[in-house]
Amino acid sequence: MHKQQFVIVGGGLAGASAAEQLRESGFDGQISLFAAEPHLPYIRPPLSKEYFTASAGRDSIFVHPAGWYADHNIAVTTAEAVAKLGDHTVTLESGQVVSFDRLLVATGSTARRLNLPGAEANGIHYLRTVDDSESLREALQNGDRNVVFVGSGWIGLELAAAARAYGNTVTVVGPEKIPLAGPLGPELGSMFRDLHEANGVAFRLSTQVLGFEQTDGRVSGVITDSGSVPADVVVVGIGAIPNTALAESGGVDIDNGVIVDEHLLSSTADVFAAGDVANAYHPVVKQRMRNEHWANAIAGGKVAARSMLGETASLDDIPYFYTDQYDLGMEYSGYPPLARDAHIVYRGDLAAREFIAFWVLDGVVVAGMNVNVWDVNDQVQQLIRSALTVDEARLTDPSSPLL
Repeated sequence: MHKQQFVIVGGGLAGASAAEQLRESGFDGQISLFAAEPHLPYIRPPLSKEYFTASAGRDSIFVHPAGWYADHNIAVTTAEAVAKLGDHTVTLESGQVVSFDRLLVATGSTARRLNLPGAEANGIHYLRTVDDSESLREALQNGDRNVVFVGSGWIGLELAAAARAYGNTVTVVGPEKIPLAGPLGPELGSMFRDLHEANGVAFRLSTQVLGFEQTDGRVSGVITDSGSVPADVVVVGIGAIPNTALAESGGVDIDNGVIVDEHLLSSTADVFAAGDVANAYHPVVKQRMRNEHWANAIAGGKVAARSMLGETASLDDIPYFYTDQYDLGMEYSGYPPLARDAHIVYRGDLAAREFIAFWVLDGVVVAGMNVNVWDVNDQVQQLIRSALTVDEARLTDPSSPLL
């Protein structure tokens, strides 16, 4: 009797979560996981948080210890990229052809790179992999460096906070008028800017980077349309590009990632996608969303696994992420496409950075962010999922229950 062979391509959290769910759901066929990097599947948030700041050890980044995969009869091959997708086969870069009954593409994304004069100089860093994190930490951990961050998104600001904690001079440069204004709006984006400025970070915003100065092959400055900024180290954080080459090689439909339905099935039979690379239809917002946060990788991996087994499973989770910067801790849950058209109301003390922000659209909460207020995220998610019309006066009153 044919024993089914499932192949997972990708050594991140989505792929590892799928493998775990397959075994938990009773799948007794063969599972082969191929990771392009020379590491077991690992989790990315610590690369800019606790692992980067050395408050957690290297073992903490891995989804499972090495022995777990052997114990669950999961064949993991590291440092092996998968080059081509055929008809129920994948071809490894080594030339080996592997057959599958079902395939999960969990190839993640790659840091978007700058194509500017001097961009290949030594000392210019991107953060995507564990090796990137370790290289950047080595460059910053002794302090006393002029560090310039290009881009003012979540990763850049988390690393900027860590760079300041290591005792470096930090400047953030970017075309944005206000950091994080895209996902959070100008008022909350300004709050994060004020937090960083209070901790010694300088901002040069509404500024275009034109290139990089270098001395003996090493970066020495960032050239902008408003002058040069001295730099011993540059960190570029301008977004990520989904790794769709494998799926494209097999004719799978692509649009800002691998197009999949809510069950994470692609346009090609028996080919699924999850994690950063998947542009999945969300049944609540009724449109596709590509989500690069870790919670989506876990949820997507599990849904993909259940769908691969023929179960009825949909990726309908509320997107979630968190950040820690200086003395500010935050959790965000919500639907970004809906939050863009919503207005924000607050519960708590915005000036003291202890509050909950709610994005309200047509009387319904579509997103919420708790800042230095804890043990409320589950309630915030329940409120969002309920889609109930809210009384804003009651919602913003700290003495009233959330639900």
